[in-house]
Amino acid sequence: MTFSVRRVRTDEWPRVRALRLEALQDADAAIAFLDNHASSAARPDDFWRERAENAASGDAAAQFIAEEGDDWIATVTVLRRAAGEADHHGLPLPHARADVVGVYMRPSHRGRGLIDALLTSAAEWSQEHGDHALTLDVHADNARARAAYARCGFVLTGRRFTSAIGDEVEMRRVLRHAGSDSGDRVHS
Repeated sequence: MTFSVRRVRTDEWPRVRALRLEALQDADAAIAFLDNHASSAARPDDFWRERAENAASGDAAAQFIAEEGDDWIATVTVLRRAAGEADHHGLPLPHARADVVGVYMRPSHRGRGLIDALLTSAAEWSQEHGDHALTLDVHADNARARAAYARCGFVLTGRRFTSAIGDEVEMRRVLRHAGSDSGDRVHS
């Protein structure tokens, strides 16, 4: 399998929407996302245009996709927040933080290294913006996701909490600060 990883482009909002709706129909969506298919499907096109625009440019958010040919097969988003801003659970952050959210890959492509490549791109982008770590929340019962994140350098922080989807644990990956190129990458 050969795939490439890149940041989404603003004009790709219909594909951003389609992949999100696909993710929300996944069998594990109930323990993976704070959103549901019905509410996302009801959002107007302007919502998706703005979401894609924010994820395609600037330094507050970036959405990366893995594509095989022209087919989008996986995605990861990084949201950067300043101290005092609310996180995706609505809680104020005491320190600036870069959060990995919206992780999805098609079931047929799991276990093939996509998550490693996506999280590497996310880490490089975050490093370029001065972040020292990536943080994510994962459902305590989602053993497959926890193992994949651990393999990619994320460790449990000890923080455990209850969210809209149940018991979650926080994981963090410390980033190295060496200059690197974060353009499109091809993986085989």
